[in-house]
Amino acid sequence: MYKIKTLNKISEKINDVFDDKYEISADCEDEDAVIVRSFSMHDMELSKNLVAIGRAGAGVNNIPVDQCSEQGIVVFNAPGANANAVKEMTLASMIIASRNVLESIEWTEGLKGNGDQVPKMAEKGKGQFVGHEIKGMTIGVIGLGAIGAKVAESAINLGMNVLGTDPHLSVGTALSLSNKVQVVSEDEVIRNSDVITIHAPLTDETRETYDEEFIAKTKDGVILLNFSRAEIAKASAIKDALASGKVKKYIVDFPTDELLGVPGVITMPHLASGTYEAEDNCAVMAAEQIKDYIENGNIKNSVNFPACDAGICEQEQRICVCHRNVKGVIHSVTSIVSDEGINIWNMVNKSRGDYAYTMLDLSSRLAEDKIQTIRELEGVLSVRAIG
Repeated sequence: MYKIKTLNKISEKINDVFDDKYEISADCEDEDAVIVRSFSMHDMELSKNLVAIGRAGAGVNNIPVDQCSEQGIVVFNAPGANANAVKEMTLASMIIASRNVLESIEWTEGLKGNGDQVPKMAEKGKGQFVGHEIKGMTIGVIGLGAIGAKVAESAINLGMNVLGTDPHLSVGTALSLSNKVQVVSEDEVIRNSDVITIHAPLTDETRETYDEEFIAKTKDGVILLNFSRAEIAKASAIKDALASGKVKKYIVDFPTDELLGVPGVITMPHLASGTYEAEDNCAVMAAEQIKDYIENGNIKNSVNFPACDAGICEQEQRICVCHRNVKGVIHSVTSIVSDEGINIWNMVNKSRGDYAYTMLDLSSRLAEDKIQTIRELEGVLSVRAIG
């Protein structure tokens, strides 16, 4: 029986993924895997049995990824599972900002108590909220991953001109967006866009992208959207730009005390991915990846170990080794197997930065003491035997 611990309220659809070999609970101990949404795991003691963590979402800031890597724990996320939800909120935000929707609603609510005069007052006062149609505007999309690509495609369908930039643009995405999106340098996006939205993970490279230097290059009256992380923007730069009129609106999905109540800032409580459909999609993707890893050793959408797929093991046993990407580890592992007279039917090895992952399909079972010998090899982080 495998134990799956849930650290947040997770969609019940994961029960359709896991069969009766799994126990799913928020209270289980010595868990083999964890599924988490926003719960912070940084101060949590990790189970000695833990082999995988599934983030039911994209960002993994709440997971101690470096610690997991050193312990050979594979961390999965669910890229793209909430893409449609975030896309919809991005599009809605553009319209809210360009048409002064929230200001007009607040002002209209203030007419309460004027009786029969309300319609006349509303008609007289509506001119102060006249805005711009997004059709014909230019939107700049920084980050053309699952979310950014959907935003770009939908913006085109709404009649917008789309500029996109992404230093890590995949070939598949490039082909799907060809003849639709002008993929240009980030500088061209900044200088030529009426609306700029960023869809990229928070890294040292993207931290405080929206700073004084960035904003100085933009058009006057630009609308800035942030559905990535609060730290993508430098709060003091945003406040100064709104006060001067350089930035018309800043819409952010991550509230911070410094920007709450600032005129021109529209803040939401991390709501972009908050749909029932997205929660289901993220949970199911995380569950499927964990199940495939536990039962077959395959890795897909890990943030700390390489993608690696050997299908379903058709031999007696599969040995899965998380290890450092250093010379000699694979030779040492295969030598232990060969010395036992066991044939290696299939071997898959992949590396990613400082870490690597190796799967060996064996013609017969390797004794537990030999598996322990592999665990004790220099450079080996964790070992699992499947079958």
